[in-house]
Amino acid sequence: MTGRRLTLAALLGVFVAGCGTVFNLPINQPIDPASPTQDASSPPKMTGDVAVALSFSGGGTRAAAFAHGVLTALDTMPSREGGSYLDRVVFISGVSGGSVAAAYFGLKGRAAMNDFRERFLLQNAEESLDTRISLANLVRGIEGGVNDASRLPAWLDRQLFHGATLADLHGKNRPMVWINASDLFNRTPFHFTPSTFAALCSDVTSYPVSQAVAASAAVPVAFAPIVLKTFPDSCRAPLPPWVDRVLKNPSSGGQARAFAQALIRYRDPGQIRYVKLADGGLVDNFGLAGLVIAREIGDRPYAPLNAERAVQLRRLVFIVVNAGRGPAGNWTLSPEGPSGQELLGAVTDTAIDAAAISSFDAFRLTMNQWETSTRKWRCGLSPAEAKRLGAGPGWRCNDVSFDLAQVSFDQLGSLTATLNAVPTRLRLEPEQVELVVKAGIEATRAHPVLRGSLLGR
Repeated sequence: MTGRRLTLAALLGVFVAGCGTVFNLPINQPIDPASPTQDASSPPKMTGDVAVALSFSGGGTRAAAFAHGVLTALDTMPSREGGSYLDRVVFISGVSGGSVAAAYFGLKGRAAMNDFRERFLLQNAEESLDTRISLANLVRGIEGGVNDASRLPAWLDRQLFHGATLADLHGKNRPMVWINASDLFNRTPFHFTPSTFAALCSDVTSYPVSQAVAASAAVPVAFAPIVLKTFPDSCRAPLPPWVDRVLKNPSSGGQARAFAQALIRYRDPGQIRYVKLADGGLVDNFGLAGLVIAREIGDRPYAPLNAERAVQLRRLVFIVVNAGRGPAGNWTLSPEGPSGQELLGAVTDTAIDAAAISSFDAFRLTMNQWETSTRKWRCGLSPAEAKRLGAGPGWRCNDVSFDLAQVSFDQLGSLTATLNAVPTRLRLEPEQVELVVKAGIEATRAHPVLRGSLLGR
């Protein structure tokens, strides 16, 4: 019996060794010291006194479909300034499946509305992946991840992005787009923005959008982490002054301190040579932490807005698009369970949902403080200063509001249970896609905050 066990163990060891560990090599390049750093701090130059900001949660193709429904609804809401409120979108943050919709709309604008359904929502992104349930995949998952970066990024690039880089995503007069992943070592959000790449001393202009989106959706075990290399010897510019200011201030928030410490580690090759990135939902499934951090590290009362937009704005409407599902399973009806896959899913959902709820509560407080400090600053301007910054006839300093709305499945009454049954996958049936898109349209049009803020009802 002992001999049989040893033989079995030996054979299993040979088999496992033959599977090979799956990992990704970095493809980002060092920064060119002679090139100017691209500025990511300024929003696009858009006219009008109403602006719309969006955050798209994770949730696979379900999240992308729900986000597409919200965008479709905005396009049916006529703006008082001409066009629709889709034309008023100035900022989008995307996580996991939501990052696909965020990046595609950020690149193509209104044209994305014409073909996103056909190019992504009705396609099978899982055709590029190894989804087999096997001992070999189990071993690969335990050792690093089943699928490497040769699979999903290539599929996304073929279907949607066609060689686009972060330079294209962050081009002038486009909505500001943040693609969010999770830095596994630092346990912080990672934003694919010029400022973050500057901390890595890496060139943001050449990095593919498809890789950033794949990192945002890299669910652990199913995917090996996306890897970025740090190039501290390529940098001449120091880290931004706010890093030192935040770390020296005992009143700084935990998120800002952790982010500042992460940037310092990126410049220290003794601590980090390679940044390992996974699904953005692990630390922030709504993609809101970056805005909370941006508010805290800003040195102006209206930051991250610039002074002109802070004066010209009358209303900022921030829509959090939550495609998360409610509790599910029947293991609460008996003393047994959950076990196995149900237990793993319950633990993961608990961690992600608890973090998302906390991030939304923190963001609500941030929005309130942002509105108050912006209004106070505006009312401290002289008439000449206000006019220089773009205030028009009849401008009132206190006529500014920052509204926050969460659009989610639980608004939809009897449909909620059906929507909660739509799986978190990269392949849905056409009728499921249609259901979720229509849900996004209906939930947006019916939301009381949005009806009041955008339609004046």
